[in-house]
Amino acid sequence: MKEKLTGDDLSEMLDALGRSGWVAEDREREIRKSFKFRNFVDAFGWMTRAAMIAEKMNHHPDWSNAYNTVDVKLTTHSVGGLTDLDRKLAERMDRLV
Repeated sequence: MKEKLTGDDLSEMLDALGRSGWVAEDREREIRKSFKFRNFVDAFGWMTRAAMIAEKMNHHPDWSNAYNTVDVKLTTHSVGGLTDLDRKLAERMDRLV
């Protein structure tokens, strides 16, 4: 079962992800990041690879794409906040760049 992160666990996750550009929003219930690429093809290719990972994790991002930019929001809707799945998916997305 997914457990909502609170207290020190949440703070540690936000500190670690903040160093790579993720920002907490909505009273620390979600994290966001904009990924910029050289062009549309690179952005779309990254989205395709990230989608395959998200599907395997059964944890899907809210995202949008405009030309070379992909805006990503992660949260675990079923618990109303952030879980370890959000951390794992954020880290995997960062490694794909």
